[in-house]
Amino acid sequence: MAHRLRPVGLDFAQSAPVRLVFARKVAASPEVVFRALAEDVPGWSEWFAAVASARPLDEGAGREVRLTGGTRFRETVVAATPNEVYAYRVDETNAPGVHALLEEWRLTPAGTGTRVQWTFAGDGTAVFRFALKAARTGLGRAFRGAVTALDRRLAAQNA
Repeated sequence: MAHRLRPVGLDFAQSAPVRLVFARKVAASPEVVFRALAEDVPGWSEWFAAVASARPLDEGAGREVRLTGGTRFRETVVAATPNEVYAYRVDETNAPGVHALLEEWRLTPAGTGTRVQWTFAGDGTAVFRFALKAARTGLGRAFRGAVTALDRRLAAQNA
């Protein structure tokens, strides 16, 4: 059963009760990484193992994402600053205990490549907050695997 979440803005990435932040450098430029994040939404399932499918909604203003375990999200893009930040909040999900959720992808030039920082910001029931904190290691592993796969994909596309 899907339920609506509390709408939050980009500031939630800094103020959320639970914030998980991960970073990794990739060889691709911020422009190339940004296009992969913001413009090739269906491509997420090719490099982020947890994503079974993703599709843009409302001409890119939203997204619909399905994870491999069956969790579904309907999202609104809250920031899409080319080559700098791509962020979206979850408006509706079938995941229990969630009250608010926002993901921010921040891109910073790093030599000839890009430093990719992912902030996973959430609020929910005490059980949800505890589970999210406990999932830090697994989410970090998922992020590292996803960004490594994205880097390989972008290198192959631009070869």
